[in-house]
Amino acid sequence: MNLNTATLKSPILSPPSHPTPIPPRLLLNPPPIPSPYRPYCSSVSGVCSGGVVAVFPSKHNQLRHCTSFFCSASTTTSDGYSRPVVKDIDVATLGNLCVDIVLSVPQLPPPAPEDRKAYMEQLSSCPPDKQFWEAGGNCNSAIAAARLGLHCAAIGHVGDEIYGHFLLDVLKNEGIGMVGMVEDADVNSSNASYETLLCWVLVDPLQRHGFCSRADFSKEPAFNWVTELSGEVKMAIRRSKILFCNGYGFDDLSPALIMAAIDYAVEVGTSIFFDPGPRGKSLSRGSPEERLALNKFLQKSDVLLLTSDEAESLTGINDPVLAGQKLLNRGARTKWVVVKMGARGSIIITRSSISCAPAFKEQVHQYHICWLTICIKLDTPPTSGECCRYSWMWRQLCSGHCFRIYP
Repeated sequence: MNLNTATLKSPILSPPSHPTPIPPRLLLNPPPIPSPYRPYCSSVSGVCSGGVVAVFPSKHNQLRHCTSFFCSASTTTSDGYSRPVVKDIDVATLGNLCVDIVLSVPQLPPPAPEDRKAYMEQLSSCPPDKQFWEAGGNCNSAIAAARLGLHCAAIGHVGDEIYGHFLLDVLKNEGIGMVGMVEDADVNSSNASYETLLCWVLVDPLQRHGFCSRADFSKEPAFNWVTELSGEVKMAIRRSKILFCNGYGFDDLSPALIMAAIDYAVEVGTSIFFDPGPRGKSLSRGSPEERLALNKFLQKSDVLLLTSDEAESLTGINDPVLAGQKLLNRGARTKWVVVKMGARGSIIITRSSISCAPAFKEQVHQYHICWLTICIKLDTPPTSGECCRYSWMWRQLCSGHCFRIYP
């Protein structure tokens, strides 16, 4: 098989002070494992508007190297002077924090909405054992990124109940900071609209899957009472290099709030990664507000990530390269479009090149980090060699280095 060499310019803004790129090398032949004595950052914190945004110490801190840098974002001090803000959070996810409850059932829920709702309420009446609980949604994106050695924060809402406490414990154990959507400590109440989102993942004897959540039975976002970005959320976005969003975020946050987050990220120099997922098609046919927010994502995202089917649904073009190019040309800020092709890998389309990345043969248990175009085991921490390999690839993607990749 022939090897082609392609230079991929990073979609993330990089200042002049960024380290000089290392020489080109084979993508799957990373440098030696870093010395354990190399300095690393185990936590970051920043006070804003009555709260602290914290990234907890990580059990994967052997890769938490000090790579923070100053970006174009700045903040005005009390004396009127402007100073840059350190981008010390690598990735912040927005919304879509939920608990997946995976159960084997004799039959999948009925198709009629009323019957499905009754089915879900029956399941909810007796919470299953915690062995069936899993962190779901964007928690998986943050967990996978944290296990690659990145500083991560999860922006969203969880309730003050057993499911919310479970999610907070999972995120804390993974070294991921949690940033709430509101600063009012009294907002958590017994009202169902403030409870943690649950997704029932149901598997029948034929291994077919069905899904149920309360978002399926409401035309309004689950947390439509969140009407503006809090000071803590703004600070988390400002301090992040990447704001990662997906289409399921519309299930819990209003289009107006999501658009406010997009605009603020652009304002403070935070790169936006957007994966519309299966919701992209319904959003493109949704309410005027949903269509407006989707179009803003497609125009202002630095990186778009979607499957070939999703690219076709948004463009009407069944050729993944042509569909990706159409999305790229449509975006005012878009630098990369990554089209996921399953076992065939991914196609990375920029304004100057088209590259192909092979799929990795891994035993995958869960995955939700397609923006890295790789899958890793999430049931156990990666080995030191795996950590080095994946973290090195991420650093290359963020630094615009040269890769030799398969055509």
